[in-house]
Amino acid sequence: NSEDVRCKCICPPYKDHSGHIYNKNVSQKDCDCLHVVEPMPVPGPDVEAYCLRCECKYEERSSVTIKVSIVILLA
Repeated sequence: NSEDVRCKCICPPYKDHSGHIYNKNVSQKDCDCLHVVEPMPVPGPDVEAYCLRCECKYEERSSVTIKVSIVILLA
């Protein structure tokens, strides 16, 4: 299920740009700033410096397990 995976990038403030959190459904190998941060808030020369400050993590979850757990808890 494509909703069960995502890449989350947390980018702190950079120059005159405020910090931002970006989420995108991409594969684990594409979980980096260049594939997730859209639109890129900085011009071309600053992209590398901006991306080096971002922390990107690949996250997976099982929505089926979550739903079953909720049904058991509510029963």
